[in-house]
Amino acid sequence: MPDTLTSSPHLFADAPDSVSFRKLRKRLVRGAQEVIDTYSLLDRRAIETGEKLRPKWLVCLSGGKDSYGLLAVLMDLAWQGALPVDLIACNLDQGQPGFPKHILPDWLAKIGVPHRIITEDTYSIVTEKVEAGRTYCSMCSRLRRGILYRVAREEGCEAIVLGHHRDDALETFMMNLVHGGRLAAMPPKLLNDEGDVMVFRPLITSAETDLAKFAEAMQFPIIPCNLCGSQDGLQRVAMKHLLDEWERKKPGVRQVMARALANVRTSHLHDAGVFDFAGLALGKTGEDDPNVPF
Repeated sequence: MPDTLTSSPHLFADAPDSVSFRKLRKRLVRGAQEVIDTYSLLDRRAIETGEKLRPKWLVCLSGGKDSYGLLAVLMDLAWQGALPVDLIACNLDQGQPGFPKHILPDWLAKIGVPHRIITEDTYSIVTEKVEAGRTYCSMCSRLRRGILYRVAREEGCEAIVLGHHRDDALETFMMNLVHGGRLAAMPPKLLNDEGDVMVFRPLITSAETDLAKFAEAMQFPIIPCNLCGSQDGLQRVAMKHLLDEWERKKPGVRQVMARALANVRTSHLHDAGVFDFAGLALGKTGEDDPNVPF
């Protein structure tokens, strides 16, 4: 396993030299940088002055387009000097039949990225425990989360970094709204229950279509998920189709919805736990809204 991170240009050595690709790459990198800064995923000044130790992040790779894109973007930022963080890539081999075990280790070694491959047969557990006709996603996710937290601790990483993007956040929001009865999406920054590991999502404002184009241009060796991705009737798939239909009828609606996740008016919702309705009284400054029917 390599001890140091190879420069980003090596990863991009065979990338297209077109103007459109350079714009796409810049858009993804800039978006991740804005997320890192907006949500304080690291304190760059404190690290550069020595007030804080240089952190280490565990970058989770599934073999899908999003996680490949995540690692490439983080490597790009690190090469530019904008990300003073040590990166270690991690793949969890969950024991799925036919999983091509060699692809990720070979690719990571080729581009010179420190990495760790974990083998845990969660596939057998999930397929045994989940009733026929039910989806595997929830249990699979819980098992995977616990393993990755353990690996992060073993590697001395302060954060697990995931490749979830804007569309993942919107689908999660819609699932919570329609099926869960709550307003919640995927946070860009989360502290685990034990309080010892962060979870970061630097691509949370990036469009899935951009990541798909990026992966195709970079010719990443994509590994499809044959466990949950092949199941029909998933709630997430239904939400994705719904958003696709809205996007078809009103192009750009996904981006409008994404802005809403960062533009919350708690006074215009109904949760007394997050807004002090009892404290509203005559004579105080009000908050009218012309966009709300009267």
